[in-house]
Amino acid sequence: MLHESADRAYERAPQPEQPETDGSTPPRAADDSRLTQIREAVAQVMLITEERAPRPEQTAPDDPFNLPTAQPTREDKVDADENVAPLVLNPESRLIISFEGQFRLATEPAYSQLDALLAPLDLVALFRQTEVANQAPKQRIYVVQGRVNPKPRSWIPNALLLAVTLLSVLFVGMQMALNEIAYTDLPLAERLSDNGFAELWRGLPYALSILLILGAHELGHYFAARRHNINVTLPYFLPAPGPISLFGTFGAFIQLRQPIRNRKMLLEIGAAGPLAGLVFAVPILLIGLATSRVDPLLTGGYMEGNSILYALAKIVVFGRFLPDGVQDVIVNQMAWAGWTGLFVTGLNLIPIGQLDGGHVLYSLLGSRTRKLFIPLMVILTALVLVSGGGLLILLLMLFLLGRNHAVPLDDITPLDREHRWLAIGTLAVFILVFVPIPLTLVVSQAPLLPVPGAGSVWLPIVAAVGVALWQRVRR
Repeated sequence: MLHESADRAYERAPQPEQPETDGSTPPRAADDSRLTQIREAVAQVMLITEERAPRPEQTAPDDPFNLPTAQPTREDKVDADENVAPLVLNPESRLIISFEGQFRLATEPAYSQLDALLAPLDLVALFRQTEVANQAPKQRIYVVQGRVNPKPRSWIPNALLLAVTLLSVLFVGMQMALNEIAYTDLPLAERLSDNGFAELWRGLPYALSILLILGAHELGHYFAARRHNINVTLPYFLPAPGPISLFGTFGAFIQLRQPIRNRKMLLEIGAAGPLAGLVFAVPILLIGLATSRVDPLLTGGYMEGNSILYALAKIVVFGRFLPDGVQDVIVNQMAWAGWTGLFVTGLNLIPIGQLDGGHVLYSLLGSRTRKLFIPLMVILTALVLVSGGGLLILLLMLFLLGRNHAVPLDDITPLDREHRWLAIGTLAVFILVFVPIPLTLVVSQAPLLPVPGAGSVWLPIVAAVGVALWQRVRR
């Protein structure tokens, strides 16, 4: 998984009806009785010192959240722009009223209590806090019209993408199997390569291994979300044709269809995927390395890069670090799947934006995470320069995803001690599995067999993927 749209808070939130007005009196956000209910509910968890309801002349015409913009203070801008706006992506979501004050009880039980009171009114609350120099933090509750009620989605696109991905990873595994045969019996490998799809079964070790790792990753997210009663899609696997990918897949992702309540849930859901995938990637890697051969250097093809964990795995299996200047391990299908699993885990744990690592970091630091955008930009740019451009995709992800985070509904409740250690441990895993220089192309000194006509094979597959994605985006 390279991207999770986990900050999508609403899909089709209803827009409240505005009472008719002759223009002399601004329309109210709700009728008096409903507003009284909201005020009484909020008063149970907060000592209210100020309340504000947005009016037409106080809202920007292009602001989907209808936050007040008339004569805003600096704190208002920080609160609206950095905390509230990124959460709500649906232009039909509307702010009803906001309250400022101090909470009467701890914010986590306060949110549960308030949410139970607002749910029958089809309302949802946002907890926000703004730090003010030399003053106590400003604590606010925003009450928003429209709770999320996701409609059931068909599992057919998921199944279709999984089937196509299985075919694409089988293709990559078959190529690896034929190349292994070519080292000892080139004529046999050439004859087998002419059979095309009849030899796809030879790619099963890689296909089953990589799908197990990716599937465990996504199901880790899935079950963590379901544990918190958050609606989530089944995994979407992304095939990658062999001619344009050494992995046969671009990974997989799931989509959270309801907002995350607090940072604890954000952490648990974000960390569950990489950790679950790692549970399978490590033993698959060790088994693969133990069954791979060690040959002289420069045997041709791509040389995989080393992460700390991958280097340690080779030391454990071979009793030495490889490459050692003379020899290197020639990874077989299972070892390649295990290395790919570590590589994908490292990508997902990059602590930016919508990636799993971004979710973990935000759960730990909250809105302060945004201050790390420039430092991360500098670090990744340096890595791209060192790797000769091999990590350019990371820079692109940083540009596209670095400033957008999955902001939970309750953005005040901090992590407890156990969850802080979980966040720190998950970020430590990133250090262990991240590969600074993923792949290095070396000159071939041994026959490597392409599959004839490979390009045309992928035309129906690309068409199938297009159909699946079309069904996926339909509401």
